[in-house]
Amino acid sequence: MAKLYFRYGAMNSGKSTGLLQAAFNYEERGQRVLLAKPATDTKGEREVVSRLGMTREVDVVVGPDESVLEAFEDAAAREDAAVACLLVDEAQFLQPSQVDELLRIAVERGVPVLAYGIRTDFLTHAFPGSVRLLELAHSLEELKTICRCGRKALFNGRKVGERFVFDGDQVAIDGEAVTYESLCATCYLEESGGRLG
Repeated sequence: MAKLYFRYGAMNSGKSTGLLQAAFNYEERGQRVLLAKPATDTKGEREVVSRLGMTREVDVVVGPDESVLEAFEDAAAREDAAVACLLVDEAQFLQPSQVDELLRIAVERGVPVLAYGIRTDFLTHAFPGSVRLLELAHSLEELKTICRCGRKALFNGRKVGERFVFDGDQVAIDGEAVTYESLCATCYLEESGGRLG
């Protein structure tokens, strides 16, 4: 039976790089993969973008009201070769019902699904897609990165300019003014004045 995997970590833990490496590994062995991402992720528009500078066009971009299953089946039908794996970047932006469809792709279609994303936003609140992945995934793997102090980073601090901010919408994709820094619990609490959420 194929499985649904959730590989998660704080910002800059190598999630997109890992996804691109997984795609390379499958294709190096002559197997077909499909790459997908939610439309909410506007950086790279139709690409997976790694902070190491690697990019790759995705096969499927799914809007919040669209069926992941239907989009997968449409993309799979474009070629005769069977799909060996579905790789999903920025999976935290999926709707819970879309995560349910990822499980169906794995279990009912027999295609392993590797979903990559972060658990929580800059206020330490879980993304709905991540919650559902934590509930349903056959396998959970934490991708680790370090804080500026050298400890394991758990949280994602949002910065506007050089200043950390602790209010605003859950989603603000990187832009000129907004960046993120991976922080350990100690550094997060120091920056937030002890505030969680």
